[in-house]
Amino acid sequence: MPVRTVYLVQGQLGFDSMPRKLIKVTPSRLGVWNDCRRRFRMTYVDRPTPPRGGPWAHSTLGAVVHNALKALFDLPVERRTPDSAAALVGTHWKDDGFADSAQAGEFRERAAGWVHDYVKETDVSDDPVGLERWVSAPVGTIVAEGRVDRIDQRGGELVIVDYKTGRHALTTDDARGSQALALYVLAARRTLRRPCTRVELHHLPTGGVAVWEHTEDSLARHLSRAEEAADEFQLAIDTHKAGGDPEVLFPPNPGRQCSWCDFRRNCAEGQAAGPAIDPWAMLSP
Repeated sequence: MPVRTVYLVQGQLGFDSMPRKLIKVTPSRLGVWNDCRRRFRMTYVDRPTPPRGGPWAHSTLGAVVHNALKALFDLPVERRTPDSAAALVGTHWKDDGFADSAQAGEFRERAAGWVHDYVKETDVSDDPVGLERWVSAPVGTIVAEGRVDRIDQRGGELVIVDYKTGRHALTTDDARGSQALALYVLAARRTLRRPCTRVELHHLPTGGVAVWEHTEDSLARHLSRAEEAADEFQLAIDTHKAGGDPEVLFPPNPGRQCSWCDFRRNCAEGQAAGPAIDPWAMLSP
């Protein structure tokens, strides 16, 4: 009887057919990549991380307000009063980055007033689905991740709420154009398995609320831009690990933002772009 020879044909199940590794993406990582490639390298690639600058007063202010509002929702409903909210600002207050105790005291009072008025004008009787909630989910070619200030449930749908304490009032365009909020929608609906399209920016200094209702098309546009940026920075990281020149892969982007960059001391181009500003310079006048 003749012997039959069986040949195994390779190719269809080679490396090209292996599933692509998803790239983890946070809004802050995308923001830094789009802002300055060198700052991205110093933040996420270089180990040990180069020394950073000191604290910024506006960041301290924002963190205090966020912490106070989170603590408010941890209280029983009957204790979620405007006065309790204002008191929580004092409980969580820090002077980091302010010029002196007098300036810190002025902004502590301002922040207490913002939070007091916000709670006075806002229904805080319902317990949010999430407070400072970390969401993470595979979407397209990325894993969208991030920490959401607040996730409400209204009428069976989730609503993404982001607190803002900056000097400028916000508009619908800010809510619509926020890549961070769009990624939070995509991650939250997968993580919590509920519908989600609405995003809100709550601006504490003015009491204004900027709202946007996303569609599948608008979310797809945000996702596409995030995927494109993720492909770019992952290629740069992989090439750097293979021995590529970091100065070529992660070039600086000198501009006015260099005046408040945390890595300014490590960047000659950033220092040449303009003078450093005081840690309290970005506070509202």
